[in-house]
Amino acid sequence: MKANVGNTDKLIRIVLAVVLGALYFSNTVSGVLGMVFIIFAIVLIATSLISFCPIYPLLGINTCSVKNKKT
Repeated sequence: MKANVGNTDKLIRIVLAVVLGALYFSNTVSGVLGMVFIIFAIVLIATSLISFCPIYPLLGINTCSVKNKKT
């Protein structure tokens, strides 16, 4: 897997995951929607940790600014 999630994208994903988790754990959102929020938060955290989003290649998106090395 080639990294396709940049630092800014990672930060946005982590902040969004924290907000979704806070909404769930504060009982602001519960039931099925709460479970969807938690699952989505877990996916956001996972994709930011591995620096790869499986949907980005399908859409042709790459936010990672890795420099190409010439060897």
